[in-house]
Amino acid sequence: MAKAKLSDFDYHLPPGLIAQKPTSPRDAARLLILNKATGDISHRHFFDLQEILTAGDVLVFNDSKVIPARFLGKKETGGKVEVFLLQKTKPIPASPFKKGRKNPKNTWQCLIGGRIKIGQKIILGENIFAWPRNRLEDNIWLVEFNVDKKKLFALGQTPLPPYIKTLAKLADYQTVYAKSEGSVAAPTAGLHFTKRLMAKLKKQGVQIEFVTLHVGLGTFLPVKTENILEHKMHSEWAQIDAATAKKMNQAKSQGKRIIAVGTTALRVLESFGDVSGYLRSGEKPTDIFIYPGYRFKFVDALITNFHLPKSTLLMLVAALAGKKNIDFAYAQAIRKKYRFYSFGDGMLIE
Repeated sequence: MAKAKLSDFDYHLPPGLIAQKPTSPRDAARLLILNKATGDISHRHFFDLQEILTAGDVLVFNDSKVIPARFLGKKETGGKVEVFLLQKTKPIPASPFKKGRKNPKNTWQCLIGGRIKIGQKIILGENIFAWPRNRLEDNIWLVEFNVDKKKLFALGQTPLPPYIKTLAKLADYQTVYAKSEGSVAAPTAGLHFTKRLMAKLKKQGVQIEFVTLHVGLGTFLPVKTENILEHKMHSEWAQIDAATAKKMNQAKSQGKRIIAVGTTALRVLESFGDVSGYLRSGEKPTDIFIYPGYRFKFVDALITNFHLPKSTLLMLVAALAGKKNIDFAYAQAIRKKYRFYSFGDGMLIE
């Protein structure tokens, strides 16, 4: 695609279709199935995956675990400040504004909401403080904390997206297989899976594998340029271990269908796949941006949610399924009152 306009990825969603809480049980969510070759659509439920998937299919999950990343603090003058953890970084030596305090226990890249100056103390809780060290860009700062990660996380809140207006427990925003701590938003396609459903799929011969991508700003940063090719993705840490890569390459060579559970799992596989379709192991930051015209190297199908207008995630699913197919599928989902976004219903693009 030589030129792609941001406005091409816009659509109108009635506010009442934005899911405010997860479906219970999780696998009772609805599932729209889109055939990317024909554009045909069918409507099922998530628990029907045991009938839809077959022995030999490979499901690839992102096992990243959401951290309690949101903090409501205040300045010593009383002004409110919101601090949102993005990514842990190495400590910075020789802090110029210690003023008798101990060395920082934690250093993070953070979003800060509210007017703040370098070195100004932010009070987060009793004897728990933060100091903005450097401004990196816009509202993103390098921030030092005076307590370790365990004490900091005990104070944090669930980092829900702004379109979810009701508070939720962190457990509601966590996949049942979450393991590797580091995401500031859930890999939401995986929220539909229960341990029981995963066990049933495994028993019937579906191969289950795990990769890791710590969801950060890169996945959700708004696209601000009308020409989407000018958008710059922020990098996110990703990892595939050698044993997993070996099993995945074997499955691919045998013609098995590789199904990514969520756009983050897909981005890992496409980041670590080379031009020949061979999957490499390792760990690295990835800023891969997938939009229509992209040629997929490793992934055949995708389980995902319904994404925000003008988002990079909507561009990604349009790249996999074709934009016309996605436009039609989203129109049908709205007409049939599917639930949208993080706590919403699911879609299988096959």
